[in-house]
Amino acid sequence: MALEAGIILFVVFAVLLVVGMPIGMSIAASSIATLLLVIPFEAAAFTSAQKMVSSLNSFSLVAIPFFIFSGVIMNNGGIAQKLVNFSMLFVGRVPGALAHTNVLGNALFGSISSSAIAASTAIGGVLIPQQVNEGYDRKFATSVNIASAPTGMVIPPSTAFIMYSLVAGGASISSLFLGGYLVGSLWALGIMVVAYVIAKRHNYPTVAKAKKGEVSKVLREAVPSVLLIVIIIGGILTGLFTAIEASAIAVAYSLLISMFYYKTVKINDLPKMLKEAVLMSGTIMFLLATSSMMSFAMAFTGIPEAISTAILGITDNKYLILLL
Repeated sequence: MALEAGIILFVVFAVLLVVGMPIGMSIAASSIATLLLVIPFEAAAFTSAQKMVSSLNSFSLVAIPFFIFSGVIMNNGGIAQKLVNFSMLFVGRVPGALAHTNVLGNALFGSISSSAIAASTAIGGVLIPQQVNEGYDRKFATSVNIASAPTGMVIPPSTAFIMYSLVAGGASISSLFLGGYLVGSLWALGIMVVAYVIAKRHNYPTVAKAKKGEVSKVLREAVPSVLLIVIIIGGILTGLFTAIEASAIAVAYSLLISMFYYKTVKINDLPKMLKEAVLMSGTIMFLLATSSMMSFAMAFTGIPEAISTAILGITDNKYLILLL
């Protein structure tokens, strides 16, 4: 039965994605189709709805909409250009400077906003046109932006780690955050190495060295934004506040600097930003809820056990299992 269930689950899911159905709906439909192998439709639908509701009944999830709202505030507050200028100070003299700036900008902005889409849009929207104007190949510029945009989802503060902690049954968020710094940094560094090789091969230009007055201005504008990461991670690691409390602090801090330091966000902008944050949060919560349906369908039909048995039938070497 597990084999038939696995085939139905993955085939239905893949077909629905190909025809253009949203991912959350594809997960839900494929999960119910799999459960129909073993229980009637009414029971499958009732159990699936119950799993969706219970998966969201967790106080830890409060942090997700707060971090998202913080990212929306900073995205609308024009933080992207300030982080671009800040990144340029470190890589401006390296061949392919704008590409490296794109990578660092995505890593910084993505970690603040916890959204790869926000980072790729905000940072890429600024830098891809600049790269094309400087003679960079558009495909290269776009590829660098796409490859580096998700790094911010790994570099804390990361809503993905909060979700993982919940699903994994209470994994330490502070430990996940520490690990995320290493992984995210290596990811960004790897992209920059490849970009450097390609830039040298095509003689992509560097950027003129910033003057002393420009450096101080860039630092003055960017440091308050970068400081958000320091405050959040420092507070969590030192035990000053929890990840959930940190998410609320992130909203308050980003709102204060956007309204009173940068003066790029006004009270009238809040309804639009709240709506944007609610839509993004709703999408993530729906994906989390439907994913719990798929997890239940797989466990109920024995798919994980069948997969583990098949792999262990090939080898019991831990390194080969990891590679498989």
